[in-house]
Amino acid sequence: MDDCEELIPEYLGFVKGVIDSDDLPLNISRETLQQNKILKAIKKSVTKKCLEMFAQIMENPDDFKKFYEQFSKNLKLGIHEDATNRNKLADLLRFYTSKSGEEMVSLKDYIGRMKEGQKGIFYITGESRSQVSSSPFLERLVTKGYEVLYLIDPIDEYAIQQLKEYEGKTLKCCTKEGFEIDETEDEKKAFEELKQQFEPVCKKIKEILDSKVEKVIVGQRVENSPCVLVTSEYGWTANMERIMKAQALRDTSMTSYMVSKKTMEINCHNGIIKELKKLLDKDSTNTTIKDIVWLLFDTSLLSSGFAVEDPNTFAKRMHKMLLFGLQEDGTMPAEEETSKATTSTEHKPAASTFLDECD
Repeated sequence: MDDCEELIPEYLGFVKGVIDSDDLPLNISRETLQQNKILKAIKKSVTKKCLEMFAQIMENPDDFKKFYEQFSKNLKLGIHEDATNRNKLADLLRFYTSKSGEEMVSLKDYIGRMKEGQKGIFYITGESRSQVSSSPFLERLVTKGYEVLYLIDPIDEYAIQQLKEYEGKTLKCCTKEGFEIDETEDEKKAFEELKQQFEPVCKKIKEILDSKVEKVIVGQRVENSPCVLVTSEYGWTANMERIMKAQALRDTSMTSYMVSKKTMEINCHNGIIKELKKLLDKDSTNTTIKDIVWLLFDTSLLSSGFAVEDPNTFAKRMHKMLLFGLQEDGTMPAEEETSKATTSTEHKPAASTFLDECD
């Protein structure tokens, strides 16, 4: 009976003990015992006792820290599998946040220090704390003083799909569509004006990238970066896509449905996007624009957590733009002089303006 799934949930498999019951029949076989209704009552009772024991451990922060380091994955598996006790298990979860430093905080603590008027619990998934803490998706949230949960454990991706809300607060992913930050009326009005001004830029980028992105829009979630790539509300995040690709025995039949097309959100306040708009206003047929757009797409893939689809082509574009910059500055190596003579110079000022703005 050590592996009897009817006796204890799988996520509590680390719990060891002896169960004594006077209600089990004496003359039994394995098949008979597995069908016995008493086992369901035992399972319910054992689960309840375990959760009560975890709650007692939680009263001592040092003991619970040691417990959580060892069995956090089991608790998160319980979030995924045990709908009945999901809320109780959610009380036990701990996460690093954008404000917690080296300490992990509970969801209850997070809600207790939420900003006034904040309607949801913001979170971001990723491979490590260093990666998610520098993500462009956090730029505007951090500027406005919001706290963001860091979900950096692979099993977090599965657990968060089941834990839709906590104490009436909806969990909102920073990297997906439909994410909104409360704005004042003046900010909303200014944003609508920017959308109209940069609509031609969005159309041109979409025309160049074609099927690589579903649409190109003016976004509000970034402050410094030129653009980011967001996924659909019900599709995989970039981190989930990475996890699924790493599965040796993965089923690829559903991949095309879950890996949705990406939406590019551009930041109108970024210097690169402003210079790109100037280039379009002067000459929309400028071939340098295409290279710049593809570079923006490839770099936004990396900064948004995706993998560059064609590293060799990406490297060639980077080398081309670097060569333009070196030629304009007059510091190009001597062995490149022949290339300089054959390279068209009519687009060099545009490329240099772009590179200067990057610096």
